[in-house]
Amino acid sequence: MHPHDETASGPRAGRKEWTALAVLMLPLLLVSMDVSVLYFAVPFIARDLQPSGTQQLWIFDIYGFVLSGMLLTMGALGDRIGRRKLLLIGATAFGAASVAAAYAQSPTMLIVCRAVLGIGGATLMPSTLALVRNMFRDAKQRATAVAIWSAAMASGISLGPVLSGFLLNHFWWGSVFLVNLPAMLLLLILGPLLVPEFKSPPTGRRFDLLSSLLSFAAVLPVVYGLKEMAADGFAAGPALSIAAGLAVGALFVRRQRTAEEPMISPELFRGRGFGPAVGVNAVAMFAMAGFTVFSTQYMQLVLGKSPLEAALWCLIPSVAVGGAAPAATALVRKGVDRAYVIGGGFAVAAVGYLAALAAGATSGIWVILVSAGIVAVGIVTVMSLITDLALDTAPPHRSSSAAALLETGQEFGAALGTAVLGSLGTAFYRHDVTDAVPATLPPETFRTVHETLGNALAAAGHLPSPMASAVATAARGAFTTGMHAAAVGAAVAVTAGAVLAPMLLRGVRPAAAETAPEAASEAVTAA
Repeated sequence: MHPHDETASGPRAGRKEWTALAVLMLPLLLVSMDVSVLYFAVPFIARDLQPSGTQQLWIFDIYGFVLSGMLLTMGALGDRIGRRKLLLIGATAFGAASVAAAYAQSPTMLIVCRAVLGIGGATLMPSTLALVRNMFRDAKQRATAVAIWSAAMASGISLGPVLSGFLLNHFWWGSVFLVNLPAMLLLLILGPLLVPEFKSPPTGRRFDLLSSLLSFAAVLPVVYGLKEMAADGFAAGPALSIAAGLAVGALFVRRQRTAEEPMISPELFRGRGFGPAVGVNAVAMFAMAGFTVFSTQYMQLVLGKSPLEAALWCLIPSVAVGGAAPAATALVRKGVDRAYVIGGGFAVAAVGYLAALAAGATSGIWVILVSAGIVAVGIVTVMSLITDLALDTAPPHRSSSAAALLETGQEFGAALGTAVLGSLGTAFYRHDVTDAVPATLPPETFRTVHETLGNALAAAGHLPSPMASAVATAARGAFTTGMHAAAVGAAVAVTAGAVLAPMLLRGVRPAAAETAPEAASEAVTAA
């Protein structure tokens, strides 16, 4: 079978392809869970490995930094050497690094293992999405498959803390890494049997290593700078890091325009839909990631839920997600322009963010759960349809690069949302807590309370009873005000998405480049 057989309504997938999709969801779930699986393990790792404060931060962050920095390289490499081959190489690296991380004997060793996990994750994410694009040639089936892919991605992030809490209640901290092994072994066994190989036609030119280095040197400093600003506010160091990353990014773009064999082909952006789809997807992640920072802390520090309780409660809104993507796909099948359904998804998310304004310092947990459920329905609708649209409008032989660009945009959106909305909420918290705490509070304690809600509650624990209660109440109220500010910011972002999506994406149709000579020569090997 060759790509020239594939059209917007190509041959329908059978049982083998759907079984292969189920196999591909396993690594995707685990890669997305690895973003959040360490939430509960930190105290146990700190007790056994005794990392410094800086080392502990790197244990958390190195995975996401390396993953985001390597996505573009791995996407281009998958198009070149074969998406299944890269998937299996990544699964091997991810499994081996998981074992090494589980038995790490020092903080440095764990940091290195987490970095290798990030490299493995960068191979798995675009490879799975590109293979979905290649295996499901019928447009309707592909939309369903992409919706399943999006739901699995979202579910993994939600399930990470729950799985982590369960394992740590029964096993040692290394178990949060060893849980990756069965899925990776299953992928290595079943992948070659069920998943066909796809790769771009050979060009005879070497892989553009300089572009790979430039992409890493562009993405990593920007993501690092944004995350540092989200944690500590504006500072010269993170700002310089962002500026340096943007400067290298300009060099990367220039090279892609002038190189004989660019790592990211300008062909991806010749159609009207792909570039806007990447941007719209980043807007969705901006709002979701930026507000989630507050909603999770609200449940734990304001409502007093334990981390595991909060994670379990968060599973309730995810139930609504299961029907969101299929419902959106059904609307598109009935002839509604995807652009309008995407705009509607943004509008639903805006309602959800505004519903969060009803959550107060003494509200029941159902208020924030209803808000989160509405937001989840809207955002998953957007992301599933945007992913399908981006893959539809990209040439099939560039599907791995297209998936990598889409996911890199997500990483940027998430980092920017955390920085911008985090700073907005923090500013409101600090303003309100300054006015609300007792005037007799010692100056040093006031500075601690002024920083974060977590610091405020810790400081309150060392104060006399009446003042402790006053400080805790004031800090919780101020944090809730900050969360409301972040919710309004997120609502503004998704409202802009609701307006822009129909304007930018209306009437966009799948790429008709299936019969182009380059596309027609794409190698497709039956397993």
